[in-house]
Amino acid sequence: MGLRDSEFSLICDLMGREPTYTELGMFAVMWSEHCGYKYSRPILSYFSKYKEALEGEGLENAGIIDIGDGLGITMKIESHNHPSAVEPYQGAATGVGGIIRDIFTMGARPIALGNSLRFGPIRDGEADPAIVDRNHYLVRHVVEGIGGYGNCVGVPTVCGEVGFHRRYSGNPLVNAMCVGVVPLDSIATAGAAGPGNPVLYMGSATGKDGIHGATFASEELSEDSNDRRPNVQIGDPFAEKLLIEATLEALETGAVVAIQDMGAAGLTCSTIEMSSKGGVGMEIDLDKVPMRESDMTGYELMLSESQERMLAVAHLGREQEVIDVCRKWGVPVSVIGTVTDSKRVRVFRHGKLEADVDATLLTDHCPTYTTDLEEPEYYREAQAFRLDSVPIRGLEVLPQLLASPNIASKQWVYEQYDHEVQTQTAVGPGAGDAAVMALRGTQKGIAIKIDGNSRWVYFDPYVGGQLAVAEAARNVACTGAMPRAITDGLNYGSPEAPHVYWQFERSVKGIADAAEVLNTPVISGNVSFYNQSDLGEVPPTPLIGMVGVLEDASKRIRMDLPADEPLELLVVCYPVRYTKHEGLGASEYLAEIHGIENGLPVPPDMEGERHLCEFLVQASKQQLILCAHDVSDGGLAVCLAEMAIPNKVGIEFSTEQVFSVQHLRSDSKIYGEFPGMVVLGVQAGKLGPCMQLADSKNLQIYRCGYSGQAQVAFVLDGESVNLEQLALAYSRIIPENIEVL
Repeated sequence: MGLRDSEFSLICDLMGREPTYTELGMFAVMWSEHCGYKYSRPILSYFSKYKEALEGEGLENAGIIDIGDGLGITMKIESHNHPSAVEPYQGAATGVGGIIRDIFTMGARPIALGNSLRFGPIRDGEADPAIVDRNHYLVRHVVEGIGGYGNCVGVPTVCGEVGFHRRYSGNPLVNAMCVGVVPLDSIATAGAAGPGNPVLYMGSATGKDGIHGATFASEELSEDSNDRRPNVQIGDPFAEKLLIEATLEALETGAVVAIQDMGAAGLTCSTIEMSSKGGVGMEIDLDKVPMRESDMTGYELMLSESQERMLAVAHLGREQEVIDVCRKWGVPVSVIGTVTDSKRVRVFRHGKLEADVDATLLTDHCPTYTTDLEEPEYYREAQAFRLDSVPIRGLEVLPQLLASPNIASKQWVYEQYDHEVQTQTAVGPGAGDAAVMALRGTQKGIAIKIDGNSRWVYFDPYVGGQLAVAEAARNVACTGAMPRAITDGLNYGSPEAPHVYWQFERSVKGIADAAEVLNTPVISGNVSFYNQSDLGEVPPTPLIGMVGVLEDASKRIRMDLPADEPLELLVVCYPVRYTKHEGLGASEYLAEIHGIENGLPVPPDMEGERHLCEFLVQASKQQLILCAHDVSDGGLAVCLAEMAIPNKVGIEFSTEQVFSVQHLRSDSKIYGEFPGMVVLGVQAGKLGPCMQLADSKNLQIYRCGYSGQAQVAFVLDGESVNLEQLALAYSRIIPENIEVL
């Protein structure tokens, strides 16, 4: 069950007796790291809004932002790492299903999905052949699982990212994000209320799949992990689609007092959390729970994590309204209990009392732990790293860099996802720095991004955390949207290891500080620890899901250069902080071209990042720019290539003005990963207003080149490379390595 001896003793002390077997299982899942956040709660207090959310105060703290016009946006990230490691298709699919339920249980209609995936090497020679083959298998089936569920349930998958590193081989990361829209006067609550009110079970029957899934997610993977495949849930997207419609329609009747999905810990989580939050109790008759196998025990019924299920409390006398809606949609429904004023959850099976617990013992008394922080030796080595012995390479290595799986086109992935269903997608995957949804019934739009760079975080967790927030905000702003709020997915190794806990604490502090400056509060999120196997721990991988708001979705900006529109190319940035590693520390160029992973990333200027976002939003509103793309992995050269390749538009560009006062290495100028730098495509008549706007924000802006003027070459700082060669390198590497016959 994953409980410590000390925790068992604490349970006995709290209850004044030894727990029954079912009660012990309930404590085990609720006190698991996955549900109880035993190691992360002390650190998550850095997030001021998140702390308020945990305490249940205020509208935003429910994970909702007010975008005007009476509408709210709700968003969340969840991980499904361990299930995806042992059963990649269902692990990924049920990760999508679970995060969708987190959204519509609040009364919101899910309108967009995103995901962030991490795998081990996929190229021959980068790892043992058996490990590479296994990584191919994981990539194919995780992507199939995401597409198989999202496409069928009818929610578009509009954004995401995929990364590769040898340290993900034993433990891939699969993080799913969902965004929903809800009228602000229709937000549902999870707090049960009203003694005597009926408790309704809605959705698919309960089976023996997913039992102890929460505790499985709270331990390290091992050679025995394949034996835990029964801990992985089985998803049914068609049942979920019916459940979405039935839930939203039932909420519209006004007959529902409270509702919560049965996610991690299943019936245990929903009955305990709804009771605790509402300050009430429940009596549950498990005999009335729809079940796939009639011989299921009380323990199995309370701990099963079967998918596509909700628990609702209805107003007494109005439960038939909810039942009628469910039957209309073909959703199984049953009254399984009542709300009580005892503050205790009492569970019966075959007339026998299986559990009788004070709900608050499971929600409010989970112990918390901290680990002494230990700054690792590799961090000190990174600070001492020198570039002197690294040879300088020029534009001739750009094709090799574009063929790095971390940079290369992810079209093979996102072309398997339906990103047009619901017909609100205005900028889809690969077309912009973030996805844009043009919301029905309003002029407004929202931009959505999920992003993270584990190498930056590994070598400097605090700066890496800041950079993750800065880049996600910048990406959203490059579409013309003002960044508004964050949901985070925090993925690490064992929190019991001092250096891992140091990585976690430092990166969370960086995220919190950056979010404070940008006024983009962390309003929801997920922590996933114990991401390690016999191949070692994963790199620290905090992911930032960012949502921004466009006042007019029709003025959205893409990143690709238009084929028939000659443009001036500008760079807008704040004064860059040039470190001794000149933007090459912890860079993709250093890793891919030179086989070196070392050095420190460049810290962002968060005030400068805020001004840059404001500039991009205003430039979009005034229609001064036609395209925008931020400088990130691979530096300016990769940024420009990604703008030129989609429409095969030639570019001539010089970095001389941008770096005129700096004595930088030539490879740093084109491959350095400097934050706060965006390339813009501007029509000649808009140059003046664009520069004036940048000056008003204390930003630097430079005319650096042009595109689309009858040339097909890619010219950068006087060097030239064939654009077709770049396009082939960029597009081929993923499918050639994954589509193994």
